[in-house]
Amino acid sequence: MEQPGPSDSRSETTSYELHRAAVWLGLAVAIALLWMLVQPLLLIVGGLVFASMLDGGTRLLGRILPIARGWRLMMVCLAVVAFFAWTFYFAGSQIAGQAEALRTVVAAQLSKLFDWAHAMGLIPKSGGGQAIANEIMGSFDRLTSWVGSALGAVSSLAMIIVLGVFISAEPRLYERGIAWLLPLEKRAGFYRTTDRMGFTLRRLMAGRLLGMAVEGVGVGVALSIVGVPMAALLGVLTGILAFLPNIGSIISGVLIILVGFSAGFETGIWAVAIYVAVQMIDGYLIVPAVARRSVDLPPALILGTQLLLGSLLGIMGLALADPIVAMIKVFLEERSKAVAT
Repeated sequence: MEQPGPSDSRSETTSYELHRAAVWLGLAVAIALLWMLVQPLLLIVGGLVFASMLDGGTRLLGRILPIARGWRLMMVCLAVVAFFAWTFYFAGSQIAGQAEALRTVVAAQLSKLFDWAHAMGLIPKSGGGQAIANEIMGSFDRLTSWVGSALGAVSSLAMIIVLGVFISAEPRLYERGIAWLLPLEKRAGFYRTTDRMGFTLRRLMAGRLLGMAVEGVGVGVALSIVGVPMAALLGVLTGILAFLPNIGSIISGVLIILVGFSAGFETGIWAVAIYVAVQMIDGYLIVPAVARRSVDLPPALILGTQLLLGSLLGIMGLALADPIVAMIKVFLEERSKAVAT
């Protein structure tokens, strides 16, 4: 009796190999599609993060105003628009004028720092402090140009805002739409996971916004009191960079200290003290209080993810690393609970 050949689909070996090839081919196609669609996916994640902020503000407002959710959401959106309009109107011209001065001061201070290091024999004397400072400032300029390009991508920012508003207006509608694609027995677990993800994002973003406000306002006011130049600009930069855990605080601290010592040794010491005090308030009061009620994320994990996503995806990946890690952790925790039961 003849046996099926290699090209015959009834062959168990052929079927097994075709199945394996289909799995690997499907995996390769999925990875390729993921890489090609990474920017739109980041915009969607950004929309979810912005929606969590709006939803958190709407829920918080609902504790004191027993009105319809749509009206509360509109009030939160108007408050956000009013805040940014006020910031750009009253501080925009002053901050724009200080931006170039900040670059000059930082370059001069870096040059002095490397010249001192040369004199102490800590680094080679070839090249001069000014050359090294110019190289670092060139990297700083490239970084700011990337940030400027990201901020200048009006269409992407508008898409994130529109997605956030629509999702926060009717979150259950989109949640039910995704759940409809799942089997009936999987939907209860999906709803539990999305509820925990929403709770985690709201708490995480609330703590992030509170930290940004405390660091930005605290640094700006304190630096202006002790006479540090460009206090308003440093306060704004510190508040914005506070959205990036670990990396943001390091960058803002370097800028504050360099500008502080440009006004004198005593002013520089005050700048260091202010930076340390603000970081301690944020790190030992705000962050732990929020982490207890949201998700405990190890700092090394966040920093490693920031470096990885920042290198692969740019400023958007760097900014969204924290929420992405939080959502992945919630998903894995809920998955492990489902498997255990």
